[in-house]
Amino acid sequence: MTTPPAGSSPGTPAPAAEAPSAAPASAAPARPTAAARTVTLIGKPGCHLCDDARTVVAKVAAETGAAVEERDITREQDLYDRYWEQIPVVLVDGEQHTFWRVDERRLRAALTGPNRDRR
Repeated sequence: MTTPPAGSSPGTPAPAAEAPSAAPASAAPARPTAAARTVTLIGKPGCHLCDDARTVVAKVAAETGAAVEERDITREQDLYDRYWEQIPVVLVDGEQHTFWRVDERRLRAALTGPNRDRR
């Protein structure tokens, strides 16, 4: 014969274990991982700032797993019209992140940090 748990009487079922609570409905949506992110470098041949930016972008992308693409304003009129005064321009997932100089820490934070800067 088994003894009922303390505080209960014979014939009373044991208390049910609490079910794990579900995530709150207001939980933030999952954000893309750095590996799912794309960094676009917009520049042109012979641009020394573009060369500097390329070095930083390549380093941070290698560390974070982000994809990198390069676009040349001399081959795409719409990019030329929009960015010719700002090159190099860096986009993260299609949104302008920075121009002229690329700050390595800021780019890394935009790709991996909880408060991505989307300027």
